Amino acid sequence: MTKAGDIYGKSLYDLAGQENLSDEILAEMEAVRDIFRENPDYIRLLSEPSIPKRERLSLLDESFGDSIHEYLLNFMKILAERGILREFGACFKAFRKRYNDDHGIGEAFVTSPNGLSDAERSKLKDKLEKITGKKIVLIEKQDPAVLGGIKVLIDDKLYDGTVRGRLSELKRRVDETVL
Repeated sequence: MTKAGDIYGKSLYDLAGQENLSDEILAEMEAVRDIFRENPDYIRLLSEPSIPKRERLSLLDESFGDSIHEYLLNFMKILAERGILREFGACFKAFRKRYNDDHGIGEAFVTSPNGLSDAERSKLKDKLEKITGKKIVLIEKQDPAVLGGIKVLIDDKLYDGTVRGRLSELKRRVDETVL
């Protein structure tokens, strides 16, 4: 996360919290982030210094004026005016982190070879909630290199129950014993 993204994201969170809008702004930020991800040329256009600021701000009004809260729209205009709209993703991460911290939510990044079934997802979520004492949001990723099992990263702690991880640990132990 960038320093600017952290500062701006936290500032927007503070404002949203004071106005009891943090849920609404979070959902809207996620939607805007997805739009920016799907349309990277749009951010380039809004960041293009050869286009007058007034026109860039007008583009934001036209695109988002009726669909997001005015605080978020003004926030995006500030980023555009300062030439740091590309930092929106980092701002979103900082906002979401503060939101999660304040609401007792933990994000668990789960990597598996083929994805989890609904039953596995539910069981894993329940177990992680018991371990952490937080409401858990699972963010899943598939990686065939995992071979089998799962890897979970939560609160900067890695739980590696993958075949690859177990083989690496076994190799490390054998190397320690032999050397």
